[in-house]
Amino acid sequence: MTKDIQRLREITGAGVMECKKALADVRGNFDEALKLINERGLIKAEKKATRATGAGFLELYIHNGRVGVLLELRCETDFVAHSDPFKELAKNLAMQIAAMDPENVEELLKQPFIKDESMTVENLIKGVVAKTGENIRIERFCRYEL
Repeated sequence: MTKDIQRLREITGAGVMECKKALADVRGNFDEALKLINERGLIKAEKKATRATGAGFLELYIHNGRVGVLLELRCETDFVAHSDPFKELAKNLAMQIAAMDPENVEELLKQPFIKDESMTVENLIKGVVAKTGENIRIERFCRYEL
């Protein structure tokens, strides 16, 4: 059970008690516990969606010198803005924009995530919201192509 808790934490970023409770709720079934933590994380993310996002940073991505993306990604605090999950999200979103050329933020959020088409970009963001405990929002982006 301890190894499963540790594995769940590594995959989801959830706390020890949340992982332990999820495993108990599904009688030790790891896959079901993973699904349950993700569902609970999405619920938490929706509750945080109205909170102000006053921090964040700009992510720049250039693909083969021919496609460039500038992304403004926002969160609530500088602490989260400098965290690894937030930075990884910014990188993945910039790559998504470069590859899929969405017209606006709404279209981007509905797209299947290029690295895992079983989830949408919106659910990818909600997963990071669940990990960091803060609201995260794509403020704007621009994409250039030669």
